[in-house]
Amino acid sequence: MPINPQGETVATGVPETLAAQMTMAEQHDWHRSFLRRNPVSRRNFLVGSAAAATVAAVGNARWSGIAYAQDAPLAVGGRHTSFGADSASQLRFSAQLSRNPGVTGVFLDHGPTPALGATTSAEVRNLVSQVPQTDGGILGAEQFYVHVPVDGLAPRTPHFYRWRTNDGYVSDVQSVSTALPPGRVAPFRFTMMGDQGVDETPSQPAGLKAGDYDDLYYKADNEPSVRHAANIVRQIAASRPDFHVLAGDIAYADPSGAGLPPQFAPSGVTPPKGFDKYNPFVWDGYFAAIEPSSATTPWFFATGNHDMEALYSSNGYGGHAARLDQPENGPAGCPSVYSFVYGNVAVLSLDANDVSYEIKANTGYSGGAQNTWVEQTLAKYRADSNIDFIVCFFHHCAYSTTQAHASDGGVRDAWAALFDRYEVDAVLQGHNHVFERTDPIRGGRPTKVAGDQAVVYTRNDGTVYYTVGGGGRPRYTFQPSEQESYRGNVLADNSVPNSYVWSPEGEKQDEAVQWSRVRFRNYSFISVDVVPGIPGIVPSEMRIAAVDEYGREFDRLTFRRDVPLGGVFGSS
Repeated sequence: MPINPQGETVATGVPETLAAQMTMAEQHDWHRSFLRRNPVSRRNFLVGSAAAATVAAVGNARWSGIAYAQDAPLAVGGRHTSFGADSASQLRFSAQLSRNPGVTGVFLDHGPTPALGATTSAEVRNLVSQVPQTDGGILGAEQFYVHVPVDGLAPRTPHFYRWRTNDGYVSDVQSVSTALPPGRVAPFRFTMMGDQGVDETPSQPAGLKAGDYDDLYYKADNEPSVRHAANIVRQIAASRPDFHVLAGDIAYADPSGAGLPPQFAPSGVTPPKGFDKYNPFVWDGYFAAIEPSSATTPWFFATGNHDMEALYSSNGYGGHAARLDQPENGPAGCPSVYSFVYGNVAVLSLDANDVSYEIKANTGYSGGAQNTWVEQTLAKYRADSNIDFIVCFFHHCAYSTTQAHASDGGVRDAWAALFDRYEVDAVLQGHNHVFERTDPIRGGRPTKVAGDQAVVYTRNDGTVYYTVGGGGRPRYTFQPSEQESYRGNVLADNSVPNSYVWSPEGEKQDEAVQWSRVRFRNYSFISVDVVPGIPGIVPSEMRIAAVDEYGREFDRLTFRRDVPLGGVFGSS
């Protein structure tokens, strides 16, 4: 990359050393200033989406191969669903359009049976991306997303839907179900993983090659012909969960993930030091890839370091607001912080970017509002007689031992004591591209050995931390000489003398670890089966199975909580 005499990159006009130190808010301010100095004609924008392959796959071949053409028929792809804040009565429907709809109407036909019966006009959200390029130009892009909220539904009931436009496009009919109401109503299942990405190279802009903005840069031992992210989605869909959660690092439109200002880098070009690669069209392929599950199963997302996109808003999450609908009951200014209840389980999505000591572009952005909300929300759920289990999911790891990132002291300092105080049962993390499970922990120390197929009474034993970062991106290694330990390969001594934790100064602090119980290096996810108990007779159980990309289980842990007499069986 050419550098001018002042040490500034020709493409951006910002010193590399300064770029590397910018917060997300400073990056956003700089980006707006840069665009004022370098305006782009809208005629030069790439518009539409690469969802054509998705629509073709469900039978609409007339749209195949003509995505981004403004005169092409309008179509809908990349369908994804979620709950509203009241998960038992609210559903959220989202998708991506093939191009700018202009005055063409987009509708969701929906109802309690496949006959549908109701029609709601969709909200169209236009996401404009203007990304500085390494050659001094600007990559301009427009993407269009549609959203429809549907409220007032009955609990645990399927709702059928199809997308339709008034110029002739009609999707197939799918269905998605609302949540169980609060209480010990019935068994259910959910799944979880993190660090997913895409297997396929984006179709836009033209000229990208395999390995650019996709997962196809595997090392030799990672079987380059295998589509790992697709395998995981296939296994999740086959598990038929009632909902799915993803602990951050979603699409990897920013494959660098260092929290630095974005640049688009064509094939064979690396951005200068102090900048991250970014391509907004990665999101097109991502929504197409998850649609086999997300069109019928609510998906929920936390945000990781690869999900901070300074182009769109001061904290980097404006793009997510255009693309995704998530429950909106968290602290103001923290769109990826929220909670919902499914039966006897409360689920909290937290934003570890706000507390990380490792990657600090967004550290402290909430001004403490998130931490206050976390304590208040945990206290509310633990005092609720409907709730047995509390699960938190987020990206950076409080407890993990991989060579790449290990543990983040900022996460521990912010939340570990709260997890202890309010008896959080399971913490689900990503960031490290492996599977790792701890023994139950209280006060930073393991309380008991919990091997494969063990039972944990978390009220007394402590919180179990899972790292499930094998959702599709190239896998990591553990510390030097640290061995895997899982079903069929159990070590006699699981201690790790040479791990580390990130300090407030952003440095690695050596740490000897006794809490790492299960370690598995390949691609995986977890499947969680919740079985409500009977007050005074049978405890409630949450059974967490770790499963690889081919459906083979390699670890299982059962969480139990006694249900006192007078425990609630349904909404009070």
